[in-house]
Amino acid sequence: MADTEKITVNINVVDLGKIDLLVEEGFYTNRTDLIRTAIRKELHEQKSHIDDVIQRKHKVMGIMRYKAADLEKYRERGEMLEINVVGYLNIADDVTAELVEATISRVKVSGIATMPKEVNFRLHDLNRMGDGT
Repeated sequence: MADTEKITVNINVVDLGKIDLLVEEGFYTNRTDLIRTAIRKELHEQKSHIDDVIQRKHKVMGIMRYKAADLEKYRERGEMLEINVVGYLNIADDVTAELVEATISRVKVSGIATMPKEVNFRLHDLNRMGDGT
């Protein structure tokens, strides 16, 4: 997994010009540097709200990985997982669609999720894949 993900931001030409002025004056090394700094500042300012949502909605922040052996333990106990991740979810290549159907009741990812195609299709077919909210 890459440390960063590419996003696209549309801004008006006046704001873009202001960004370029700050870059030209040496406040930032480039446009990306300013945008990253602004995002980090906003996330820091909203930290208490983010923490509240994570706690209230029982989300895990960071990286979650599930292998077939992990999910088999849930199947043996007859338990269903509800996965709520802020960050990155990886369902390993050894996990089958049938195993996911038997062990995962809901998946919500605010961030990035990677998994085998058949697992992704099964979660969507069963309407178990949420929109991250």
